[in-house]
Amino acid sequence: MNSKLSLSHRRQEPEESVLYIVGTPIGNLDDISFRALSILKNVSLIACEDTRQTRKIMNKFEIQNKLISFNKENSYKKIPKLINYLKSGKTLALVSDAGMPSICDPGEDLVRNVKINGLDAICIPGPCAAINALISSGMPSSNFIFEGFLPKKKKDREEILLEISKNQKTTILFESPHRLFKLLKELKDFCGGEREIQISREITKRYEEHLNSNIDEVLNYFEKREVLGELTLVIKGINKIDSEFNKSLIKKELNELIDAGLSLSAASSYLAKKRNLTKSKIYNLY
Repeated sequence: MNSKLSLSHRRQEPEESVLYIVGTPIGNLDDISFRALSILKNVSLIACEDTRQTRKIMNKFEIQNKLISFNKENSYKKIPKLINYLKSGKTLALVSDAGMPSICDPGEDLVRNVKINGLDAICIPGPCAAINALISSGMPSSNFIFEGFLPKKKKDREEILLEISKNQKTTILFESPHRLFKLLKELKDFCGGEREIQISREITKRYEEHLNSNIDEVLNYFEKREVLGELTLVIKGINKIDSEFNKSLIKKELNELIDAGLSLSAASSYLAKKRNLTKSKIYNLY
């Protein structure tokens, strides 16, 4: 990375050899900013996740410009070409299908490579599903953790679920409709059915919906309904008192020890020492 420190005042129009990371609407096209429209109109090239989605914005606001696809399937090949394009003095805008680029998409790799090559990257702010869902949830928002989509590998997935179960901060997740029910059952296993949760879908669109309840009730709700639209989950953290005695987590550990061959008494004694709790308190969870 170029170690030379340089400071400059930014003008509104695109500047040479700069990558503009442009936030676009997550549903309602009227949420786009005047500055974002100006950048999209005046850069040399727009790199977009899906050209068909970006065309919707271009057509609505009568913008004519060149588009190139940039997504997880082709990003490895495209990044060197885009870096060379910027080095030639051109300007480039990066957009995703919805929201802020580089969050759960290969834009992150492009921005990192831009920085490594001593080039500049400027963010043009816009809507973000994670922040919208968090703010509308009413849960603590001064400190929170964003996990995006959970990994598919069981071990990696369970490590994060375990962290969520013990965390005192609000957690935000993304999930696809066909995997929601599985995730909710996992959250119940790790966090308990009483944990407060909000499921947000169709954010900023006509049928925007926020379901705020506990995990048990949300599970029952979606068990009887077809799930549509991309989903954002906001999970409330536990308070300090609960963090010392997370019943669902200890119960899970207790069952695992018994399945491994320990007696109920031996497993309870082990966890009592580990958690600094009475043996009877753990014994009664079984």
